[in-house]
Amino acid sequence: MTDKNAKLINQLRALVLLTQTEEQVARTRISQARTDAVRRELTQNADNAAARTLEITEQLRAIGGVPDVVTPAIGRLSAALKATFEQASPIEEALLTDLQLEHQLLDRATYVKVLADQAGETGVRKLAEKLIDAHKATVEWLTVVLAEEAMGGPAALVATPVQKVAGGVAKAVNAPVRFWANTVNNAVDTVKHAGEETSDRISAVTERAAALSEAVRETLSAGRGASLRRAEQVADREGNKEAAKAAKSAREELGDVSADELPIKNYDNLSVGDAVKAIKGLKTPHDIQVVIRYEETHKNRSNVASAAQTQLAALAKEAVGVTS
Repeated sequence: MTDKNAKLINQLRALVLLTQTEEQVARTRISQARTDAVRRELTQNADNAAARTLEITEQLRAIGGVPDVVTPAIGRLSAALKATFEQASPIEEALLTDLQLEHQLLDRATYVKVLADQAGETGVRKLAEKLIDAHKATVEWLTVVLAEEAMGGPAALVATPVQKVAGGVAKAVNAPVRFWANTVNNAVDTVKHAGEETSDRISAVTERAAALSEAVRETLSAGRGASLRRAEQVADREGNKEAAKAAKSAREELGDVSADELPIKNYDNLSVGDAVKAIKGLKTPHDIQVVIRYEETHKNRSNVASAAQTQLAALAKEAVGVTS
């Protein structure tokens, strides 16, 4: 066996391991899909990764390599451990780890292409080119999903309940979020000063200041949404614009807005087709997110939610310079 072939065999074995991990990660992400469209896409990605594992194994045998039987098990174990440990981190950290995996797959496939050229292995070269195209597409998709998250999402994927709490803890020590938490506290102080809130409602608004994240949606009751409305009203009357804005932002995250507050007029009276058409005209991530929250809370029409997700993805692609 030549040194070039030995390198090629070792890299193909590494690709089998990483691709097996990629498949399992994709299957984990299926449960986090916001819409059926994203769920189908992730399922197809997982199936494609499984097919790539078989193709890589075939090429490995074709050039005289012996696929080890331990590698697939290690790949599954790696993905299982990743899924377990990432629960302690916000979802954006989990997605960044996914992106690292895809970049490594892309870089190794590129390296294999060069090795195959030098070794004269046409079959391996063609496979490497196929892998490069696949991983470029996945890198682009993950980059867009992360951009959606940065714009106020994610729309394509949602955090698990544990990740929501982890995200809340992480954001609680983040300066910009602490600023908004403090403005909510100011709303509470205003309400106290005015003497127009019960202690229970004050407590509910105070909880909002603890974590401005989707974790709040899991812990706040409908009555607490009402307390935020009241805090916003009092803050408006007292001229505290920042506190009012923060309280309104909290309501929007809960989906606790009325139809006349939406960026689309007469939203409740629109058919699915008309709602989708109107959503395509929204130009800011904030407006799209408000509609998504409202739709999920009040109507839950999958086609409309998917349209909103697609529009947010279009803005995210523009933000990161993706043209496809």
